[in-house]
Amino acid sequence: MTYTNFTRALALALAAAAVVSVPAQADSFASSASSAGSASSGSISDSIGGSSNSSSGDNKRAETGPYRVIDVAVAPARAGKEAKTRITLRAVAGDAAAQFWVDVPDRALADRRVGKGEVVQVNERVYGYEFAYGDTKQPFFLALQDDWYRDLASRKVTI
Repeated sequence: MTYTNFTRALALALAAAAVVSVPAQADSFASSASSAGSASSGSISDSIGGSSNSSSGDNKRAETGPYRVIDVAVAPARAGKEAKTRITLRAVAGDAAAQFWVDVPDRALADRRVGKGEVVQVNERVYGYEFAYGDTKQPFFLALQDDWYRDLASRKVTI
């Protein structure tokens, strides 16, 4: 593991451990990243698509802000992958044409589903994107930059 990979993994591990001691209202990197313990995470390339607000053609980008849920559906099944819900979001402010979808593992929505018409807060973070319920600001899913996601993957250790 390179120094950079080790630093990323350590930062996320420390942030996850901090969830117990950080108040729910705190708006910091630690409280956001620590939610990975209770929320679910996935890679951006596997989780986000269909953005219409990027002039570069990069459909893996979202802007920070509130988004209205315009559709909730079963995500296309992928062999060997867990069941996911596809949530289509449209910007509430700014470019109202900006919309994209995010595939969220069903386990991330086990305690509370997201319904059509609700607001989801999207926050861009150094590690990717945080998706939170609009009313409580409680994160339910993290879409991690692919290199961050790879660094967190479990690896078989042989001795």
